[in-house]
Amino acid sequence: MENEKTELKMIRMSEIETQEIRWLWYPFIPYGKLTIVQGDPGDGKTTMILNLAAQLTKGKCFEDASGVDAPMKVIYQTAEDGLADTVKPRLEKAGADCEQILVIDESDKSLSMIDERIEEALKATGAKMLILDPIQAYLGGGMDMNRANEAREMTKRLGQLADKYECAIILIGHMNKAAGNKAAYRGMGSIDFFAVARSVLLVGRVEGEPSIRAVVQIKNNLAEFGHPKAFRLSDEGFDWMGDYDITVDEVLGGIAPKANKLEQAKRLLMELAETNNMMLSGEIIELASEEDISKRTMETAKKELNIKAKKINNAWYWLLDDLK
Repeated sequence: MENEKTELKMIRMSEIETQEIRWLWYPFIPYGKLTIVQGDPGDGKTTMILNLAAQLTKGKCFEDASGVDAPMKVIYQTAEDGLADTVKPRLEKAGADCEQILVIDESDKSLSMIDERIEEALKATGAKMLILDPIQAYLGGGMDMNRANEAREMTKRLGQLADKYECAIILIGHMNKAAGNKAAYRGMGSIDFFAVARSVLLVGRVEGEPSIRAVVQIKNNLAEFGHPKAFRLSDEGFDWMGDYDITVDEVLGGIAPKANKLEQAKRLLMELAETNNMMLSGEIIELASEEDISKRTMETAKKELNIKAKKINNAWYWLLDDLK
C-alpha cells in the first residue's frame, strides 16, 4: 500500500509577522524557547534555578535585565528530591511565594516530555517558566536520549509548547564524565538536546573558592553571549554575586581563574586615587584595558566603590578623591 501523499503547502515570508525575542532574563533565558542548565551533580544548578523561581514568584529576577514585571507562576517537576522534605524547605528559605509554585501530580503516572498534561498545565495555569529536573527522568518509557532521532522528537514537541504558551522551559541536565571534552558534548545524552536549546548555561565550581559557583553561557543563538556570573552557597543560604570573570575552560578543567578581575579593577581605582582627585573616564577605561580588565568590570567596580561621575566641558570624569 502506497503512502498517502502529503499536500504541498507553501508559506510566503512576506506573510510572516516579524516578532522580537522576549526575554525572561536577558541574555540567558528567553521566553518561548528551551534553555538547558547543565553541570556536575552537587554543583548547585538546581539550587540556582529554585532561587530564580523564588524571585519570579515575587515579580523579581537576579538582575535588572529581565522581562519580569509582575509575580509569575512556575511549574517545577523534579524526580530527584522530595517535595515535602527538600523542595519546599528550599523554596521557603529562598523566600518564594509557594502559592505561585505548581507541580503536576505524578502519583498516578510518571510525567514525560511528550505527556499531554504538560500542555494542559501550561494552558490552565499561565505559568511562564516550566522546569524539568533532570532531563533524564522525563524521557518516558523506552526512549533513548542518546539516539538523535528520539531526542529531536522529544525536544521539538517541548519547543512547540514553549513557543505556543510564551513559556521559558528549563531542562536541567547532569554532565557526563568525559573530562576535557567540549562543554557541548559533556551534556548527558544526544547532542540534539544541546542543538535544539537556544541557550545553554554551565554551572560549575570555582577552583580555590569552595563556596562559589560560576554560571557560564556556552550557547546562545539569539543574542550575544552573556557575561559569566557567580553565586555563593553558605550556611546562610544562596547569595547572587553577579558578574564574575571566569572562562568555560576554567570551569570545566577545574583551573583556578586568573586574579578576580573585579578585585583587580578595585585595586586599580584605589591606586589611581592616590595621585589623582579625578580622571577622565576614557583614560581609566584605557588603563584598565591594558590590564585586560573590561569596561563592564570597571563600571561594576565604580558602582561598588560608590565613585561619582561629573561632566566637565562635555567630558566625563570619575571623582576619586573619596577613595583616599
